[in-house]
Amino acid sequence: MSYRHISSSQRNELSALLRADLKQYQIAKLLGKSPSAISQELKRNPATTKMGYDAGIAKANTKQRRIMANQRFRKIENNVWLRNYIVKKTKKYWSPEQISGRLERNWPADKNRQIGKDSIYKFLYAERKDLVKYLRCQKGKYRRRYGTRIRVKQREELKKKRIGQRPEVVEKRERIGDWEGDTIIGKERTKQILTHVERKSGLLLGDKLEHSTAEETKNKTIERFKKIPKNKKYTSTYDNGTTFSAFEMTEKKTGIEIFFANPYHSWERGANENANGLLRQFFPKKSTFAMITQEAVDEACGLINNRPRKRLGYLTPNEVFFRQNN
Repeated sequence: MSYRHISSSQRNELSALLRADLKQYQIAKLLGKSPSAISQELKRNPATTKMGYDAGIAKANTKQRRIMANQRFRKIENNVWLRNYIVKKTKKYWSPEQISGRLERNWPADKNRQIGKDSIYKFLYAERKDLVKYLRCQKGKYRRRYGTRIRVKQREELKKKRIGQRPEVVEKRERIGDWEGDTIIGKERTKQILTHVERKSGLLLGDKLEHSTAEETKNKTIERFKKIPKNKKYTSTYDNGTTFSAFEMTEKKTGIEIFFANPYHSWERGANENANGLLRQFFPKKSTFAMITQEAVDEACGLINNRPRKRLGYLTPNEVFFRQNN
């Protein structure tokens, strides 16, 4: 049974089930909740209409409770000294960034006397509009200079070519040179193995990542594909992990056209998922990667690439990949 709070949609269901005269334990079973969760919800939101429990009123009450509960997290509103300091310095034409920077400089160890510039801007525009006139820039509601993280992420996503844009020949596995890439993660998580598998032959390449950054992933990929002939590297399809965020430079340096699977659709890179499973035989989940060497990775990939595959007519990935010129 789930012990999480009742969701908005479940409140609608709860209201309908109560009107149908079901018992609380029956409702709990239908909603996948514990009986105590249903009981607590009804105590928090007792009958307020002739119809009994009202989902709309319950939602409004819950929203208000959350607002009140979060008041204690509002640092400026709940810290008189901090609020007075911000007001005083703003009237002296200090910018929120200057106020924030001076607070951190003067009281580096006192978290109660530190606040970010964004929070100060929000406070001024929401609670003290009379002080906005002291700001140098007064063009409506404050926005971060370089956009919110959400907008930045959206812009990055728009640069990506999705798997649906790949040439039809990639899906048919008619040629050598279409790759899929991913990483397998060690117990310490910072140590990973970057894998690339060629879709038609099943050839697996592995590279040890010491820090698992986008920069390291880019450099390892560029170095690895320098050794691959131009007529055997056309496309590569990755998942959406941050380790592949430097894909534009990787694409430029390798000449490989890069695509991305849709978020949470790992099966769209089935060849790579299967290859990672084969490599896990040598480097199991929850095992520590710190002591793994590139030589060990190469040895494991060599054993995999020299095993015959049923789908290849019992040829090995090495035989299929290296015997063809296109």
